[in-house]
Amino acid sequence: MHDLDPLDPIYVNEILSKSPFITIPGVINVRDLGNYHSTTTPGHVTKPRIFIRSAELSNITEEGKNLLKDLGITKVFDMRSDTEIRKYNTPLPQIEGVDVIHIPVFKTEDYSPEMMAKRYQLYASGKTEAFLELYSQILDHGGPAFGTILRHVKDRPNEGCVFHCTAGKDRTGIMAAIILKLAGVDDEQISHDYALTRIGREPAREMIMARLSKEPLFAANNEAALNMFTCRHETMQAFLKHFDEKYGGAEEYLRNYVGFSEDEIDAIKRNILAPGPQRL
Repeated sequence: MHDLDPLDPIYVNEILSKSPFITIPGVINVRDLGNYHSTTTPGHVTKPRIFIRSAELSNITEEGKNLLKDLGITKVFDMRSDTEIRKYNTPLPQIEGVDVIHIPVFKTEDYSPEMMAKRYQLYASGKTEAFLELYSQILDHGGPAFGTILRHVKDRPNEGCVFHCTAGKDRTGIMAAIILKLAGVDDEQISHDYALTRIGREPAREMIMARLSKEPLFAANNEAALNMFTCRHETMQAFLKHFDEKYGGAEEYLRNYVGFSEDEIDAIKRNILAPGPQRL
């Protein structure tokens, strides 16, 4: 089965109805990064309902907005580019009592036709090596955006936030991996979280393919379109190894690409975790 072939809807609905997924009407691929066990701080887990990852919130319903507030969300961080927002006509939502903050990972000039053609060629291959190159681009450009999210963690440790890009897979997946690495979550669990997007995006599969069909590269090559949205467990495993080897891991990345001090990194790590049940 291809990574974007339809899944059995009964299976999809069953998984989407259970943790870590959260149902927010008008938003897909919403899940909680809480309750992952730390291997570096025994007896602790990532705080529940503090770090929520998702796809774009542009179509969130009024019920969805109320549910976000009920979850204690005070900030939404949108990592999409201006180009994406204009192209797909998906503006930032207005949510009373919640700050929606635009923190694009890539600047407008990074979405030039030439740059996008190169990026699409990488996505279209579907190869792990191509995703490592794409994810390196995200890390190289994403320091300011990731820093904004982590400053919220440092300064507002008990206020929940949502962070997202368009599909909630790549930029969102890297941010999630950084948070979980700082928490001491093992690579297997981080890779499992990444691969859950396979199910989380399923309700929007037709919309995703319709968008891609408007791009010349993908319109003429359905296999390339399918490859763009692969989210394999082994891709994240390879990325985490690459993250350690090229960037020195999460803490070193925060020092060099965000400019955090040791005290700030220590505070963020403390604020991510809470006492939790012991493993059996």
